Amino acid sequence: MIAQGDTQRPMWGSIALYSLAALVVVISVYPFLYTITTSFKTGTALFDASLWPKSPTWKNYIQLFEGRQPFGRHLMNSIMVSTVTVAISLLMAITASYALGRIQFRGKATLLLLILAVSMFPQVAVLSGMFELMQALGLYNLSIGLVVPYTVFTLPFTVWVLTTFMRGLPKELEEAAIMDGCGPTRVIFQVFMPLLWPALVSTGLLAFIGAWNEFLFALTFVNDDLQRTVPVSISLITGATAYEVPWGSIMAASVIVTVPLVVLVLAFQRKIVSGLTAGAVKG
Repeated sequence: MIAQGDTQRPMWGSIALYSLAALVVVISVYPFLYTITTSFKTGTALFDASLWPKSPTWKNYIQLFEGRQPFGRHLMNSIMVSTVTVAISLLMAITASYALGRIQFRGKATLLLLILAVSMFPQVAVLSGMFELMQALGLYNLSIGLVVPYTVFTLPFTVWVLTTFMRGLPKELEEAAIMDGCGPTRVIFQVFMPLLWPALVSTGLLAFIGAWNEFLFALTFVNDDLQRTVPVSISLITGATAYEVPWGSIMAASVIVTVPLVVLVLAFQRKIVSGLTAGAVKG
């Protein structure tokens, strides 16, 4: 009886595990699936309880790029701002992580904790100070100016992850490069860079998603309609009248914004996991 019970427990455990995993997948995927199907509905079909549209149409997607708001321009603004933010954050984080992970100096641990503490401040707490900074730099009402606050909040995370990864690189590799006459810059970009790709991909992608989805700073620091980014653009989509909520257009815009991120995550999921778990196990 004991042996029979022992053989049955793994089976029931597996059933419970897969059932729980299936439940998590359904809860996670269903809202996105509902968004996709709703984006192909118009008129009274939006209030139909059925999940799949009876007469699917691309009208909502076409209206986004032919409407009063320049959604295509907003999309390009978001791509530009997110890409520049990631590039600056990774460049600064690579050099900072080399100093924090490979060079011994007093107060290093305290400095790293202070860098990480910056990311713990809510955006509202620094909104007024950041507003003054944007005006002083002449970046107010410019989409490219959003790179400044985005980098401020993205950099601590990238520095922390890359520092953890940098600590795990072989010391002998750095010593051999120094013996060959390599300075710190060549060690970072020619010796360590090929080994940093998993961490760079994971931190870069997460930084891109954070900048892509950011709403508060984009709403506060940009009022010019041509300079807005996609999250603000979606929030400002209006219907034909003040009493109409254009759910179809909103869902279509959400799909356009979300699909590229999903594709990127699925394409680089292995590197994301290996980059985030780097340094978690020693030896």
